[in-house]
Amino acid sequence: MARKRKLEKDIRCPLEYGLDIFGGKWKSRIICVLGAKGTLRYGELRDEMANVTDAVLSSALKELMASGIVARKSFDEIPPHVEYSLTKRGQSVVPILQDICRWAGLTYREVTSDAPRQCQTCDYVDVNVVEGSSR
Repeated sequence: MARKRKLEKDIRCPLEYGLDIFGGKWKSRIICVLGAKGTLRYGELRDEMANVTDAVLSSALKELMASGIVARKSFDEIPPHVEYSLTKRGQSVVPILQDICRWAGLTYREVTSDAPRQCQTCDYVDVNVVEGSSR
C-alpha cells in the first residue's frame, strides 16, 4: 500500500510541479534511460541505473507511474514478467531533460576545471572534448 503524505505539497508554480514529477537523482535518470532504450524489464532497467538500490528504484518507478510518466505492463507468466516504458507524457519530457543536460554540461565548466563526463543515455556532447581543446 502506498504511503500517504501528512501534508499536501504546496506547489505554487508550474516549475515546482515539473521538478516534483521528474526532479531528483533517480527519476530523471529513469526517464532518460527509458527514453534511450525503450521498453525494459525491471532487471534490465536496474542494470542501466548504476548504484541504485531496489527500494529506491521501485519507489521512483511507482512515483513516475502515479504521475503518468512511466507505464508498467505485466504479463501473466511464471516467472513474472514486467516491462516498463515511457508514456507519451513521459516521452514529452525527454527533450527537456536533454536541454537541461546540455545547459548543465556547458555551465559546469564555469564552477570547476573538470569537464563533465558525457551521459551515456542522452545526446549531450562536451564541445571542448569533441574538438580536442581544453579550457
